[in-house]
Amino acid sequence: MTSTPTPTPLERRLAGEEEAGVSPLDAFAAARRRFLRRERIDMQELAAELGISRATLYRWVGSRDQLLGEVIWSLGEIELARDRAAVSQRGVEGFVGVYEHFLGATASNPAMRHLLETAPEAALRILTSKAGVVQRRLIDVTRGMLQELVDAGELEPRLDLDDLAYVLVRVGEAFSWTDFITGDEPDAHKAAEIVRMLLT
Repeated sequence: MTSTPTPTPLERRLAGEEEAGVSPLDAFAAARRRFLRRERIDMQELAAELGISRATLYRWVGSRDQLLGEVIWSLGEIELARDRAAVSQRGVEGFVGVYEHFLGATASNPAMRHLLETAPEAALRILTSKAGVVQRRLIDVTRGMLQELVDAGELEPRLDLDDLAYVLVRVGEAFSWTDFITGDEPDAHKAAEIVRMLLT
């Protein structure tokens, strides 16, 4: 297992640490607005908007990739909470339902599609790199959901939960962004069927 990277000032602020004046959270909010408007996040322009130097902005957020990762993950968290509330089934079927809904909604998100269409290499790096926040946190959330099933007696995993969570996330990545990897259409249902097989 790799060590967890040192959190950026933005990551610490998102976790609840307080800071006076213009802060990394302001940079995050401005970047998120731009992302949702399907505008390119230019670090020089963002720094100027906030009235800070570009060096300060980079110190706060780590890099443009890390900032975009935080923005994308914040939207993913909202979608995941929505999907968990909407799926009525329990047990493995409930997990698979949430998984399929999440993949479908994420892959069809207009802002996400715009990023992938305009900067596919950067987008795939942000979404699927083990060093990035998106994959790391999605694996953590997936592992937590699997642990809930184990604790409820609804799942007897055949793999270590860390490994299983990693595999499920990678399956989702493969079928969500396949049009930018192989040219095939995204298929959340096929990914969900594979996950159902792995869990049952």
